[in-house]
Parts: sequence; structure tokens; C-alpha cells
Amino acid sequence: MSEPRSEPPEAPPEEAGARRPWWSYLVPYFGKTPELTRSQWRIMGLLVVAELFEHYDVGLLSMALVQIQAGLGIAEEGIGDLLGVVRLGALPAIAVGVLADRWGRRKLLIATIIGSAIFTFLSGIAQNPEQYQFFQFFARMFLYAEPLLASVVIVEELKARDRGFGIGMLGALGALGHGLGYAVFAGIDFLPNGWRDLYLLGTVPLLAVAWLRRTLPETRRFEQVEAGGQIVRWWHPVTSLFRQYPGRLAAITAAYAPIEFVETTAVMFSPKILQELHGYDPGDVASLAIFGGAVAILGNIYAGALSDRIGRRVVMTILVAGLGGGYWLLYNGSGFIVQAAWITVTFCAMGLGVLFKTVGAELFPTSHRSVATMVRAALGIAMGSVGLFLESDLYIRLGSHVAAISAMLPVLLIAPLVIWLVVPETANRELEEIAPER
Repeated sequence: MSEPRSEPPEAPPEEAGARRPWWSYLVPYFGKTPELTRSQWRIMGLLVVAELFEHYDVGLLSMALVQIQAGLGIAEEGIGDLLGVVRLGALPAIAVGVLADRWGRRKLLIATIIGSAIFTFLSGIAQNPEQYQFFQFFARMFLYAEPLLASVVIVEELKARDRGFGIGMLGALGALGHGLGYAVFAGIDFLPNGWRDLYLLGTVPLLAVAWLRRTLPETRRFEQVEAGGQIVRWWHPVTSLFRQYPGRLAAITAAYAPIEFVETTAVMFSPKILQELHGYDPGDVASLAIFGGAVAILGNIYAGALSDRIGRRVVMTILVAGLGGGYWLLYNGSGFIVQAAWITVTFCAMGLGVLFKTVGAELFPTSHRSVATMVRAALGIAMGSVGLFLESDLYIRLGSHVAAISAMLPVLLIAPLVIWLVVPETANRELEEIAPER
């Protein structure tokens, strides 16, 4: 006998189709906007502010890698290892997911903002590579956790037909933080303390966001699970996750890991390659990021909205193909092709980020959703660190970063195979249908 199907919690009586707020027009969207309530738009607005500065902070290491390397005296063959260790900050982020499934999404979102602000500041005053690596490791723990928790909130608060759009809109507006970072990076040669000032400037807004988060409500689905006594305690969510949902966790991780393995390394080295191989100066890199990024960030919202209509798996497959081809051209092309390739890979990477956040949250019940999201992301990001460590070895063997990263690209072929063979389609299905509480 099949289990009785539980229904989603009822939303408060609000008028659907509230007026679209002004900030949502910062990213153009020409499709039909979902009929969200005033409360749903307000929640998204609070999340967007934090997402904006999370993107700013995460992008600093990649965009200023050349300057950080010179300032801290990092050896060329040691770059991949440093980046790999920093990326492993995703692993302790699992603890944030555990606490979010115990104490709620809102409290942990505030904690991630404060934590990232502290370690971002400390990164800006680091005196050697070891200190910088240590501070960035913990900064990344909070910076990785924040957008994943935000995606959980969106998935739990929006209707089935709107979830892809909601996370896409959040990602697109948050990605403007990269543009903000590159705008500041364009004047790095004029900043009194160079790359250090980039980190110090990124600290102040995060403290303000922590205050804004006090007005963010807890999700209705978490409150329902908490009231029903279905909250799992302490580390039990992790063991329970592996015991009850091993197939789903393995499927989404196996699809995500190859993309992180390749894309992490490729995106980290792209500003360095643009400057050292293609002759771009910081202003050129910033111009490409700002103007090209204005097109590329649309990958967030259009990928999410399109997947609501034609399915997650179709859109994910198209984006993986674009990512692989785009990175080959970025590292092996020249002239205008390099610029077009940069826009393409950024568009595809952002779209894939939205869809993995969406599907990774949809596949699990409310009592396990945050920790499942963190575990999936942590395991995938750990594979990104493996890619960075391998790049250091390939650099020694092949003699260049271009050759090393080009040799890694075929691994991307694994992702679409896994997506079609073992990842369930989740578009337009209620969360309680996809993953009921057990």
C-alpha cells in the first residue's frame, strides 16, 4: 500500500499577484512573471541583499588572484593547492545544514552573514599565505552555506510552478555582486592597500545585512515539521540522510561532482589567463565581467524559469554542453572568441548553479532538506578541490595552465549521463509528492 500523500501547508490568506518590486527589474526578464504574494516578494528581497554581497566576496579570490599571489609571495605551482584547501571550507558547512534542520533556516542565515563578515575582514589583513588560506577556509564555510540556505527558503516558500523562477531570480540579482566586485577591482591599482581593500570593503555591507535578516520569517514548512515533532536531533540528520535517501543523495552528487571538478578550476584561473595569456589589464577584465556579465547573469533566471516549463534535466544537459565547449574556446581561442566564450561559460555556470540548488533541495523532505543541500554541495565542492590539486600536478607535467585545464574538460561528459539515468525529474511537482516525510 502506498503512503498517504501529505499536502503542502496552507499559505496565509494573501492576494496573489502582488506588484513586482522595483529591485526585481534590475535584471531583465521578458517572460510571464509568476503571481507571487507580497510576503513572497519581501522574503526574496531580503535574501537578494545578502546574496549580492556573498557573490562579491566569493569572487574576490578569483578576480584578484594575480595581485594576491604577488602580495603574499605564492609560488606558481602552489596556486592550485592553496585554492583547493580554501574550497574545502565547504565541508564544515554541513554543520550549518544540521543546525538549520534543528533550529530553523532564519537563525542560521543570520549566523552565516556574521561569520562570513568576520573572516572576510581577517582575510584582508593576512600577512602570509598560511594565514590567508586559514581565514579563507572559514570564510568559505559561511559563504557557501548562505546561498544554499537561501535556496532552501525559496523552495519551501514558493509554489511548485515558481520554484525555478524564484531561485533563478535570486541568483541573477545576487550575481550583480560579481559586477560590483569587478567595478572595484578595475581601480585596484589606485586603492591604498591594493587587493586588501577589496576584502575590507566587502565586510561593511554584510554586517548591515545581518540586521536586515532579523525581519526574515521562518518558513511555513519548517514550522509545520517542528510543530509535528519531526525535527531530527543533532547529527542524526546526517546518518538518517544516508540511511533513508542514499540513492537520491548519490544521484544528485554524482551529477554535480564532475561539473565542480572542472568548473572550479577553470573559473578560478580564467582572470589570471585573461591577464597573462591574452594581455588583459585589470580594467579590461572588469569591463568584460561587467558588460559581458550583464548578459551572462540572465542564465540564472532564464534557466530556472525554462526548467519550470520543460523540465530540469533537459535544461541542465544543454547547459553542461555549453559549459564544456565554452571553456575549450576560452582557454584555446583568441580575439572576440575569448570574450564570447567567457560570456557563454558564465551564463551556463550560473544556470547550472540555480538548477542544482533547486533539484538538490526538491529531492529531500523538509526535515532533511538543509543538511541534504549542504552534504550535496560539500561533496561536490570537495571534488572541485580535487580538481585544483590535480591542476597543480598537471601544470608540472604539461607545462601550462591552459594545457592542464583543457585536459580536464572531458570529465564533464559524466554529468549528463547521470542526470538522465538516475536523477528524478522534479519540475512542477509539490515537495510533499517528491519527498514526503517518513
